[in-house]
Amino acid sequence: MNFEALRQRVQRAELVVAVRVEKTRSSWSTLSTVWRTGWTPLRIITVGLAGGFLAGKLEPTGLGAKVQGARWLQMIGSVSNLVASTQAAFASMQASEAADTAEQAADKVDDAADQAPRQAAPAPAPAAAAAPRLNPERRADPASPHQPQPAEAATDISER
Repeated sequence: MNFEALRQRVQRAELVVAVRVEKTRSSWSTLSTVWRTGWTPLRIITVGLAGGFLAGKLEPTGLGAKVQGARWLQMIGSVSNLVASTQAAFASMQASEAADTAEQAADKVDDAADQAPRQAAPAPAPAAAAAPRLNPERRADPASPHQPQPAEAATDISER
């Protein structure tokens, strides 16, 4: 087999892997969503009662059985804590990634905002022309009962 044929086989195999990874992620997210929505409070209580009943019926009676039952409860509690901490760690990682993404987006916006005034900035005005813009109240007629609107105050000439 020549090199070009091997390269094409590798590219096809990489494409197949990428498609299967995406399908797996999609299936996993669907399963996760369905799993979370499927566990309603009534179902949780029902499974707990059924599990407790079965654990009680399958254990032989006696002192050793009571100790063994306590061990089962301890194991279930430990597994429950493990699952809860894993879910919390996963949620923390997702929140961290979201915060990083938001921070990157904010940095990009800040950079774009910093560059936009520089690109569109007009030539510097003389100090005498800039003075009326800095103090619009000085231009307003003192006898006028009406103060200029912010948009009017920002312009050189009022529309009134």
